Amino acid sequence: MAPPSKLAIATSSLKRLIKEEASYHKELSQQESRIKKLEAGSEDENAEYQLKQEKRALEETKAVLPSMKQKIVDGLAQLEAQIEANADAAEGDITKAKEVVGEAKEALKNDS
Repeated sequence: MAPPSKLAIATSSLKRLIKEEASYHKELSQQESRIKKLEAGSEDENAEYQLKQEKRALEETKAVLPSMKQKIVDGLAQLEAQIEANADAAEGDITKAKEVVGEAKEALKNDS
């Protein structure tokens, strides 16, 4: 079996980055929800510590998002360059790459 082309590698890499960023956004909303629940009041004697830990985790997640966005921007540029360089590649590969480019642009638009 032939190794994947640079176009296929760039496509799958960008798709993975998009999924990873979406995962961080999901995690962020879950952490915010847990913080609200803890702030609402808990009978647990350990609630203050848990709240502190959740807030720290929330800040760490927020800190990752800008670098994820930059990685997507970089991956998008790389994939667009591969599409141009491999214009003669299989139609399915080009179509898949263009779909991922659309997904990346949508993800970047949603972040702004």
